[in-house]
Formats: sequence, structure tokens, C-alpha cells
Amino acid sequence: MARIKPLKQIVGTGARESYEAAIAGVWTDLRTTLHRLEVLAADPDETLGRDDAPDRLGGLQYSLHRSAELVTGLEPPLDAETAHEELAAALTDARDATAEIAYVLEVDDAEAAKPYVYEWRGALFRVRLAQLRLASPVPDSAVPSRAHESPVRRVLLARALVAAGAFALAAGAIAGMWILVAVGLTAFALGALAGNR
Repeated sequence: MARIKPLKQIVGTGARESYEAAIAGVWTDLRTTLHRLEVLAADPDETLGRDDAPDRLGGLQYSLHRSAELVTGLEPPLDAETAHEELAAALTDARDATAEIAYVLEVDDAEAAKPYVYEWRGALFRVRLAQLRLASPVPDSAVPSRAHESPVRRVLLARALVAAGAFALAAGAIAGMWILVAVGLTAFALGALAGNR
């Protein structure tokens, strides 16, 4: 299998506007590639059985590689670093999953590639999800802060919920009232969740 040469770093900037423009350019090129890959992955019996499937996959794999290299060469703003790293990793995984399918098709047939299709689809979906997260990041201020919440109060609430849930569960089971059992289980689970935070 031929090796793909690394691309030069084309864009490197810390300015948000330049970064967003560069990501938009990468995504413009990537959109068509992803669509073609998703069409191939959607009906592998039909599309991967064609004689030209390995060649088509090779070209699309290169597009993923090029996009991954471009994303890696960008310097994201501080609030987008995590989403940026997720996109770069997703592109690399999608490239590798596509290469794996192409390799199996070169040495075997579409039937042999079937066990790899779900992982491949997942890798392609992960690229779309990473791009979506990068396009609309959750600002830190939107995540509610629990720093001001008293840990003693939270522990007491958790214990009270667990105790009430256990009591309601036992009482409902003894009385044969399944709705009370369900309420008890719910309170018990909420208490357990509150205690783990």
C-alpha cells in the first residue's frame, strides 16, 4: 500500500476570525468527501462490491488525510482547544477506518469487509459530531457551577433520598403496590446519583 506524504502546515494563527475561516475552508472540502464515504458505507453490499471501490476509497482516504493535516496545522483559540483536538482525532480515526476497509477490499472481497463497516460508520459519524461541537462550542459560563453548593447539604440530600427510596421500595414490595416500588427505585437511584457528584 502506498504511503501518504505529510502535508505542510499551511495555516497557523491565533486570531479567532482566521481560525474560523480556516476551519470553514477545511469543512467545505471535507463535506463532499464525507458525503461520498457515507454513501459507500450506507449500502456496503452494493458499493463495496464494485471493482473500483478500493481506488475510490483510496482517494477519499487521502482527502481525510489532507483535512487532518490541515486541522493539525491550525492553532485554535483557548475555548476551542478540546473540540479542535476532538476533530483532529476524529479525522485521523476516519482516515484509518477507511484505509482498513480499502485494504480488506484489496486483499479480499466486500463480504470480508462487512465486520469493519460499523466501526467505519462510527468513525465517519464522529467526524460530523466533532465538527458540530467545534461549530457551536458550549461556553464555560453555560455550564452551571456547583462550586457554591454545600457538599454537606448534597450528602444529606443524597442520604435522605436513598433512605426514603429504600423505605418506599420495601413498603411497596410488602404491600404489593408496584407504583410505590417504582417511586422507591427512582428515589433510591436519584440519591445514589446525587451522592456520586
